[in-house]
Amino acid sequence: MKIARFRHADSQPAYGVVRNDEILLIEGDIFGQWRETTGRVSLGDVKLLAPVVPVNTLCIGRNYKAHAEEGGAGVPKAPLLFLKATSCLAGPGDLIVIPEIAAKQIDFEAELAVVIGRAARHVSQAEALSYVLGYTCTNDVSSRDCQNSDGQWCRSKSFDTFGPLGPWIETDLDPSNVRVQGRLNGHVMQDANTQSMVFSVAYLISYLSAGMTLLPGTVLLTGTPAGCGFARKPPVWLARGDVYEVDIDGIGVLRNPVIAE
Repeated sequence: MKIARFRHADSQPAYGVVRNDEILLIEGDIFGQWRETTGRVSLGDVKLLAPVVPVNTLCIGRNYKAHAEEGGAGVPKAPLLFLKATSCLAGPGDLIVIPEIAAKQIDFEAELAVVIGRAARHVSQAEALSYVLGYTCTNDVSSRDCQNSDGQWCRSKSFDTFGPLGPWIETDLDPSNVRVQGRLNGHVMQDANTQSMVFSVAYLISYLSAGMTLLPGTVLLTGTPAGCGFARKPPVWLARGDVYEVDIDGIGVLRNPVIAE
């Protein structure tokens, strides 16, 4: 099932279930009790929004061996956690804005994102996926010059619009075996299967929940495959006029144009 967050005309954001070319409206709390209503709108008549406004955005670095190696670093012995500010959120079709303060080395990172559906604390790997509402696509946009100069990753990954998410939440997916692809202006830059993850989604949820409560609405970014712009020779950076697409089997395509501030 695909759960979308959208705006129709001048209405407030709403949730619905995507069926073919329609969205069936729902009422209630997607993190609690909800039901479908008789209302429906055409998918082509709405503006899709980021499918969730995260309470926290937790991110895992170097979670694909080839990506860790292309950056000259070894595979982490434990999940490498960092945060993105919730204010960087963007939705399907929204513009990625290259900030004037850091305009030279803006990179792309196609990733599978996990949306936590109920509070998780001290969760075992065996039960971890039962705490997941669903999965969506994300682009962990990153300013490499800031990442290198700051000595930590928060600012470089938290500029406004650096957190595209969408197009919807897919609730029926096996996160251990899906293809994740990133395309720049139609050209494949990243292409891998989540089977290549160092730490599985179930492991990450169990590991993180041992030390913190994963609240409903937490979004977990599971790491990016190899092929990022910084590792290419010469490097490839996002620039005004570009379009980056994140395509994940079983979910769909997240597409975002790029402009300069």
